[in-house]
Amino acid sequence: MIAMQDDSIEALLPAELLAFLPCATPAGWVEAALANQALLLIDHAQCEKKAASTAMSLMYRYVDRPLLLTKMSQLAREELLHFEQVVKLMEERGIRYRQLSASRYADGLRRHVERDDPQRLIDILIVGAFIEARSCERFARLIPHLDAELAKFYRSLVKSEGRHYEDYLMLAQRFAEGPIESRIAFFADRERELIETPDETFRFHSGLPAVA
Repeated sequence: MIAMQDDSIEALLPAELLAFLPCATPAGWVEAALANQALLLIDHAQCEKKAASTAMSLMYRYVDRPLLLTKMSQLAREELLHFEQVVKLMEERGIRYRQLSASRYADGLRRHVERDDPQRLIDILIVGAFIEARSCERFARLIPHLDAELAKFYRSLVKSEGRHYEDYLMLAQRFAEGPIESRIAFFADRERELIETPDETFRFHSGLPAVA
């Protein structure tokens, strides 16, 4: 079993981000990630590309919100840069980038997004905050166990992904017509289920690895 270095996690992650997430990533997922590092990197690249696509989609849909346009433009550029960096790391390690089936995680959250605005936008932003916060937390969980090059790269991502989480949450609060705490709590419950229940397929955002 892996000895989790909680002090390192606490040092890497803001207290607000840890409090936002409903649970910690299970140690079993960390063990699976370390045993499947090529798959981890391939899916990580795919996640960065999807994150950029989500930001661009919001820019096209909500053209009348300058703050959202600015934040999503910045986010999309950063996510595409991260994508390029992951692909470069993979090339250096002899890992071929290929398409993978999506994990259940993002779809499991987005299926609960309301269909109509203005609540649709708020829900999408809350879901974005959870995805970015969980990504940040998983980078931090992995860092103590990785080789120096990958640990340094993931350490740099902790800062940017943490900023993305903050931006999504700030935008949700800014555009909401009322308090969003109950909606955050709703998605937190869904997120916990996805992270803590058995998952047959290993991915960057997959749940607890199923025992064969």
